[in-house]
Amino acid sequence: MIGCLIIHGYTGGPYEVEPLANYLKDNTDWYVKVPTLPGHGKELKLEGASYKSWIQTAEEELQSLINRCDTVYVIGFSMGGMIASYLAAKYKIHKLVLLATSGKYLSLKQMGLDIADMVGDGLRGNLKENQLFQHYKKKMGVVPLKAHFEFMKLVRFTRKYLDKVKSPVLIAQGQLDGIVPYKTAYYLDKEIHSEKKEVVFFERSKHLICLGTDKDTLNGMVYDFLTEAPA
Repeated sequence: MIGCLIIHGYTGGPYEVEPLANYLKDNTDWYVKVPTLPGHGKELKLEGASYKSWIQTAEEELQSLINRCDTVYVIGFSMGGMIASYLAAKYKIHKLVLLATSGKYLSLKQMGLDIADMVGDGLRGNLKENQLFQHYKKKMGVVPLKAHFEFMKLVRFTRKYLDKVKSPVLIAQGQLDGIVPYKTAYYLDKEIHSEKKEVVFFERSKHLICLGTDKDTLNGMVYDFLTEAPA
C-alpha cells in the first residue's frame, strides 16, 4: 500500500491543501492523511503552542504511515514543507513534494503589491472577492506573538536538515507569493542534495498555491511526479 502524508502551513489547516488531497484520493487508492497541527485549523488556538509539538504531531502521523504502508510520500505546504523536509532527512521517504515552502519568509516587495490590491479592492467595494484578504482577515488579532516566534524557531531548526534530504523532490513555488519569496525555491534546490530534483514556478500563483489559479495544473504535476516510475 502507498501512504501519503500532507502537512499544512503555519496558522492554516487541512483546508489549505484540500484540493490536492482530494485529487490524490480521487485518482489513486492511496491512504492519504492530512493531520491538523496543534492549535491550528479553522479555529486557531495557538496560545501556548510550540514548534516541537507541530513537528511531533507530523512525525507521529508519519510513523503510523510507515508501519502501515510499503511506500510513503510526504507533501508539505509552507511551514509544512519545512517539517516534511525534516522528516525526509530522518526517515526513508520515497518521494517528497515541497509547496511554497518557508525556507525563507516574507517577500516585502510582493506583500506591498498585495496590500495595494487590497486597498484598491476596498475602495471599489470588492474586498469580498479578494481571496488573500478573506483568508487572512480571520487571523488578525488571534495569533499571539509567541506563536510567530515558534514558527521562526521551527524554520531555523529544520533548515539544518535540508542537506540531509536524499529523497527525490519536487519543489513548486508561486512567483506572486507575498509570504515566501519565490527565490526560496532556488535556496531549497541548493541546500537539498537529492540526486533527483525538479523545480517548478507558477507565474500566476500567490502563497496559497493549492487554492489558486494554477491549482489544477499543480494537482496534475504532483500526481505525475509521485506516480512516475523510478529511472
